[in-house]
Amino acid sequence: MARERRGPARLDQPRVVRRAIVPTPSYDPDMFGRLSERIARFIGTGRFLVYMTVFVVLWIAWNIVAETLIFDDYPFVFLTLVLSLQASYAAPLILLAQNRQADRDRVQYEQDRDRAERNIADTDYLTRELAALRMAVGDVATRDFLRSELRGLLDDLDQRRTDDGDGTVERVSPRD
Repeated sequence: MARERRGPARLDQPRVVRRAIVPTPSYDPDMFGRLSERIARFIGTGRFLVYMTVFVVLWIAWNIVAETLIFDDYPFVFLTLVLSLQASYAAPLILLAQNRQADRDRVQYEQDRDRAERNIADTDYLTRELAALRMAVGDVATRDFLRSELRGLLDDLDQRRTDDGDGTVERVSPRD
């Protein structure tokens, strides 16, 4: 059998994926994070405290009352071991849940900051537009100004109409 010569990889053909002899374990970090949040949420409830209290009281009662069925030969060393094991798993899960919550809070703060910046930009734009409209309205003749100008023109026309050329002016009252 002749050995195939391997040249540069072709882009129009898919790569051959080599599989490992022993598959490497993988996990979904998001799923693990959700699970840790659920556990941390449960550990923080009163129900968990009641369950742990009942468990510890039953353990102590079992080892004190049942002399023949004692499974913790030394004074509650195994109970201490179980509780410390539970605490050693609970602490990292709670920290993971807190980190995930901090990440969500950071994203929320960034979105709030962006929204606030957009609101400020919109407010600035509306302020400039309102100022421009006020300036434009300042240039527009108002109703009272037009009336006074028209009344003055009407008086001038009436004055010219009644002027008889010898310098005397008869005043004619404005139209009623």
